Amino acid sequence: MFTSVDDVSARLAETGYLASPAVATTVFLADRLGKPLLVEGPAGVGKTELAKAVAEVAGARLVRLQCYEGVDESRALYEWNHAKQLLRISAGRDETWDEARTDIFSEEFLLTRPLLTAIRGDDPKVLLIDETDKADVEVEGLLLEVLSDFQVTVPELGTITATRRPFVVLTSNASRELSEALRRRCLFLHIGFPDDELERRIVRLRVPGLDETLIRSVVRVVGALRAMDLRKAPSVAETVDWAHTLLALGAESLDETVVKATLGVLLKHQDDVLKASAKLDLDAL
Repeated sequence: MFTSVDDVSARLAETGYLASPAVATTVFLADRLGKPLLVEGPAGVGKTELAKAVAEVAGARLVRLQCYEGVDESRALYEWNHAKQLLRISAGRDETWDEARTDIFSEEFLLTRPLLTAIRGDDPKVLLIDETDKADVEVEGLLLEVLSDFQVTVPELGTITATRRPFVVLTSNASRELSEALRRRCLFLHIGFPDDELERRIVRLRVPGLDETLIRSVVRVVGALRAMDLRKAPSVAETVDWAHTLLALGAESLDETVVKATLGVLLKHQDDVLKASAKLDLDAL
């Protein structure tokens, strides 16, 4: 998909995703080496958006497996359409079981889920396995076969192997430790909070029309909040939301009244809001 690290940066930027050199380099290597990419970092720093941006620049279909506690094989790989199978069996009452079984365990009755969908067909795909750390440990076993050999075994149909490998992105907020076996199969990328210059560029791109002086003030305030001991520090997504908020309010500068009135855009816990209200010193920024 990409010819160089600079090509990654330039093409992702065209979609509105500004990648740091580390991000661009790792994406290039994942593409060139054909390895899955495991992306960790705080919520809201652009892990999921990276997969979406790669899919957009590659003209690929995004196939997303949203992980959560309790997700299982039937949600991740495939399941059989039992209602349709029962109708088929009822329609063929004079058939033997062997005759009916050959029919009902066929492609017509197979419901493909994200992992199987991603490895079937010749069209380009980006497989996003989002919030992998929220899934049960057992789900990682399902991922190993897919990420090792890009194949899925369906007992009734045999082994289905990818004819065109998807570009794979796994994201994690590190709420639990992923297995070494899973990590070993991936290239690793940590996306943290961006430096001030990159964050200003992001705000400038995502919130056109916001005054440059105000952009700098926004980034300084967000940086000060991140330096506090908060339950949930504001991420890039909150920075962009706050910039949109200030633009909508017609704010020309950041004063105590404006900041305190809009802290709920940046902070999501009341104790964080109270702490920030007490400690934030705008004159010192």
